[in-house]
Amino acid sequence: MYRKLLSFGIGVSLGLASTGMQASVALPPPEDIPEEVLRTEIIIEARSPLDGQPLSATEYAQLEAQIAKSSYPPQLSSQIQQLIFLLNIRKFFTILFPF
Repeated sequence: MYRKLLSFGIGVSLGLASTGMQASVALPPPEDIPEEVLRTEIIIEARSPLDGQPLSATEYAQLEAQIAKSSYPPQLSSQIQQLIFLLNIRKFFTILFPF
């Protein structure tokens, strides 16, 4: 058993050594911008979270302020709130008594 394991380990190490030469060639192209540089870029254009249209930075800031002002989450009627409460209780009891 140890001989099989030893031969397998030698085979794997030789395989990795032969592919290690090729892996050093796989570098990104020189015109590719590094991720560290991209993280520091200032974004001057954005997309609307509502419909995906392109927006300028000022339009995006105005839209964010407008969304923050709106009442979120929307108020539900008392009947719907009671129904959700009863459904949650039912779900709890189905966990305790699965039959």
